[in-house]
Amino acid sequence: MVSLKDIAAACGVSIATVSKALNNQSDISSARRDEIRKKAEEMGYHPNLMARALKTKVTHDIGVLFSDDFRSGLTHPFFSQVLEGLKLGLEEKGYDLTFIDRGLGEKKPDYVNHCRYRNLDGVVIACVDFSQPSVIDLVQSDIPLVTIDHVFDQCATISSNNSEGMRILTEYIVGQGHRRIAYIHGKPSSVTNARLASFFRVMEENGIHVPDEYVREASYLDVEEVEKAARELMSLRERPTCILFPDDYSCIGGLNAARAAGLRVPEDISIAGYDGVPIVRIISPKITTYEQSMQEIGLAAAAKIIELIERPRTALRDNTVIKGKLFPGETVRKIQ
Repeated sequence: MVSLKDIAAACGVSIATVSKALNNQSDISSARRDEIRKKAEEMGYHPNLMARALKTKVTHDIGVLFSDDFRSGLTHPFFSQVLEGLKLGLEEKGYDLTFIDRGLGEKKPDYVNHCRYRNLDGVVIACVDFSQPSVIDLVQSDIPLVTIDHVFDQCATISSNNSEGMRILTEYIVGQGHRRIAYIHGKPSSVTNARLASFFRVMEENGIHVPDEYVREASYLDVEEVEKAARELMSLRERPTCILFPDDYSCIGGLNAARAAGLRVPEDISIAGYDGVPIVRIISPKITTYEQSMQEIGLAAAAKIIELIERPRTALRDNTVIKGKLFPGETVRKIQ
């Protein structure tokens, strides 16, 4: 194994100079730093991360707390893209990513102790029950932390513009001439609450009444549960001309429900999803949706957690909102 001493001998410099070059310290010329780095690479040098962690108290390891009701993990149609962006952003800056589980064999999760046991530099939290005591304990700890799509006053947050996104999507549907618009929304959460309030606000601003029977609740990503709610809406005496779904994946349940009822999309009934996952551009008809910038959310989370770790005195614990855009698709017809 190549050591700092070997590189120092090959370059004719001291071990301290090699250390400064490899750690990108400022009190060494850029030319000398580049020369030493090049030689280290040629010699196949790899830093001893464990030794570096013991010396600097920095492991360059970021924990990710991620758990959804369906235990979809890396197959989650939305958060898989967010996590890919997070991974790319961390790796570019030399950080590794570790998933946090219950840890240490406790019957109840103890995320704080688990993070300390693994010597994690920081944590990114996404898609969990933020009301869990163990999650709240983690948020209130001194571990650098970023949340995704959920705002705590004392935390840095990266979020998509759920309120604005639903406004844009609903205004588009209203602009296509629809007045009987139903909404199957997800289970209660900060994301759901923002989208639901925005939906009602747009309808109110356009003087459109929303009957109580037009608003249904179903779990995100639960195609069967959403399909059942869609069938109920489609069987109403005055059925909606358009149904909004909680996400693109469950919107497929809407397509199934329409076909089972002998209805054509969008000729007989219009539908729209939310998120902009890749499948919306593959299936036929292409689903009308609001595209969230999923990888950008992950990249922003990576940049923020690294900022909190490396520049704790100046890093702001604010809410960074990532914009998305409308994808018109083919599932909302224009009503003359």
